[in-house]
Order: sequence, then C-alpha cells, then structure tokens
Amino acid sequence: MPQAVRHIWLCADDYGMSHGINAAIRELIMRGRLNATSVMVLAPSFDRGDAKSLQMLNAGTARAAIGLHLTLTAPFEPVSESFTPTRRGHFLPMKTMQIAAIARRLNRGALKLEIAAQIHAFAGAFGRLPDFIDGHQHIQLFPQVRDALLEVMSAATPKAWVRQCGRPRAGRRLHEHKATILDAFSAAFRRKAHRHGIATNPAFSGTYNFFSKRAVFARLFPRFLEGMPEGGLIMCHPGFVDAELKRLDPLTHPREREYEFFMSDEFPKLLKAHNVALGRPPD
Repeated sequence: MPQAVRHIWLCADDYGMSHGINAAIRELIMRGRLNATSVMVLAPSFDRGDAKSLQMLNAGTARAAIGLHLTLTAPFEPVSESFTPTRRGHFLPMKTMQIAAIARRLNRGALKLEIAAQIHAFAGAFGRLPDFIDGHQHIQLFPQVRDALLEVMSAATPKAWVRQCGRPRAGRRLHEHKATILDAFSAAFRRKAHRHGIATNPAFSGTYNFFSKRAVFARLFPRFLEGMPEGGLIMCHPGFVDAELKRLDPLTHPREREYEFFMSDEFPKLLKAHNVALGRPPD
C-alpha cells in the first residue's frame, strides 16, 4: 500500500534584509517552490512596498505562510526605545547575546517590549498578525529570550505557531555539532511552548556549514528530508547578492546557490522521490 504524501513547510528566512533576497523569495513563492517566509521587519531597507509585494502573492489562494523573523542580534538596531543591552545603538553580536542569555544577564522587560514592538511593526506593514514566529540565528531558543517570547505570544499572537529546531530522529547525525546543540535547546523550548498553549512545528532541518567549500546544497537537501514528518519545517536562505546584503550579512553567495537549486527541475523531482510535497497555507 503506497504511503501518504507528507506535507512540509519550506521556509525562506530573512525576507526584508535586502531587495535581492526579497525578489528571490517572491519569485520562488510565485513558482510554488516555497510555501513560507519569515520577515525581518527592522531591516533598514524593508518598507511597506516589500510587504505589499509579498502580501499580493496570497491574493485569492494563499501561496505562503508569512511569519515574523524575530531579530535581536547585531548589526541590527532595536525597534523599541531604551532597549538594553546594546553596543553603540545596535544589538549585541550573536555570541555575546548567547552568553548573556545563558548567564541570564538580559533584561526580561526590555526583551518583552522589543518582541512586542516587532510584532506591532509586522502588523503595521501587513495589516495582520504573523502566521508564525521564528528567530534570526535561532535566538528564540535561548534562555530568557524564549520565556519573553512565549509570554508575549500567548497574549498578542495566540493563534500563531513558533519554530522549534529539533531534528527528526531519523535525520540526526552526532557529528553535526550545531544541529545537536539546537536539538538540546529545542527540547526545553517545546516543553515551555506547550505549557503556554503555543503550537510548534513537529520537526526541523536545514542547518549546514554555509561557508564550507564542500557544502553542495543540492547534495545536502535530500538529508534534510530524511524522517521529516507531516508538518515538519525545513529552513532555507535563498537570495540574490546585492550591496545591502554584503553590508549586513556574511552569508552571501550560498544564497544564490540555494535559489538555483529550488528553481531547478531537480528540486520537484527530489520531493516526489521522497514522497514529500509543500503544504498549502490556510486562506
């Protein structure tokens, strides 16, 4: 008896970071190669035009879930006033922010205000609340940040789901150190989300060494599908490289390689071979 097709989320992060990223993501959604994207509302070049162009893709039949890409790390600046701690007006670098969160040295009240402000900015740009929330550089998983986020979500976005980053058991490899760390943080995150009544994706994949010369995305993607259950989520970062992207983020040319793979004929064939399809967001 043939197995039922598993429907997954393929979510492009960082919409809003640059116009090159935005254009690539919109094209992939329009062609049915993505079904979710998360928006960085505090990026300097993000504006209502970017929001409108994305929202138009859901006119009539919805093509993609649209979420908030919560951002709390450098080089970006807070939306809320008097956020602390900062460094010359910007968020702390990722590693510094992680250490502060684990040591519980962050200001929980300031975190809640900033998270609420980014949700408010999303609602102002799109005219509605986000379908889901995830975190730039997985910041949503860390102590203090996760508590503040879940408290704000339970009050402000009770119908939204939140990204956890635990892999399906069939897709786990112990030598993948970053993914193993995310598995550990996600176990606690899922428990806390459940207590708040907030839904999470049942499994996650998509991490790899973006800067390794041996990282060939077309060869990596089949691994991301291993053991992925119904409703599982694969993270990706397609985009076109432009000056704004180079200014803000070291992840540049791998984005174009991901875009090329998703646009290729190989991609839908691979999904079919693994008995997987992209789910359709609710209208």
